[in-house]
Amino acid sequence: MKTLTVKEIKEHLQSVSDEKDPFIEQCKNDERKSVQALVDAWLKKNERLSAMREEWQVMTSFERSLRARGYQYIAGIDEAGRGPLAGPVVAAAVILKEDCEILGLTDSKKLSKQKREDYYSYIMEEAAAVGVGIADAHEIDELNIYEASKAAMLKAVQALDVAPDYLLIDAMSLAVDTEQSSIIKGDAKSASIAAGACIAKVTRDRLMDEYAEKYPLYGFEKHKGYGTKEHLNALAKYGPSPIHRRSFAPVKAHE
Repeated sequence: MKTLTVKEIKEHLQSVSDEKDPFIEQCKNDERKSVQALVDAWLKKNERLSAMREEWQVMTSFERSLRARGYQYIAGIDEAGRGPLAGPVVAAAVILKEDCEILGLTDSKKLSKQKREDYYSYIMEEAAAVGVGIADAHEIDELNIYEASKAAMLKAVQALDVAPDYLLIDAMSLAVDTEQSSIIKGDAKSASIAAGACIAKVTRDRLMDEYAEKYPLYGFEKHKGYGTKEHLNALAKYGPSPIHRRSFAPVKAHE
């Protein structure tokens, strides 16, 4: 082992994936402190990866169970934007490939903006199919937010390039013939729903950034339409914009 430099050991560790690899044991027996630090870092990273893989197994339990029953194209569906005072509600339907592994994917609200963006790019490239549906503020006012959310979800399913044979939906049921399950807090329990939530959230945030340029008085780029103090102050000062939800009480009060 002493014939290998610390740099060489560091490079070799990057290709080791099993804690039982003989190279790990050799490193543990190396007396150099720098090598011990490398081994400790590798072991901690490997432990985190193992935990994430176990979590992925939990997150894909619904999908694996459905595939065992013969379903092939399982779409996870979620929405973003039910609570804001302005902007659309956006839904996404995602069919993940059976062999995909997206470690760390969970409830999008627990992920940083950068993580959501990273997962968004990966899902858009690697998923079997992605569909997005949008219900704007006018539709929300016309239908109510619950029905508009369902309408956006239906649009997302219809936008899929591959027809799903099963739907996993976050706390909703849809009026379609496709078999489905409604899962409470589904974005924390199903990988497909979590993927849908991520696509919906990033899509909506990007739309709100565009609206921020069109309607700069409201600060949409900061709060994405949610009822923050800054947003409410702007609403009181300037009145509603064309993308405000006039059926929502805080907006109605300033018409």
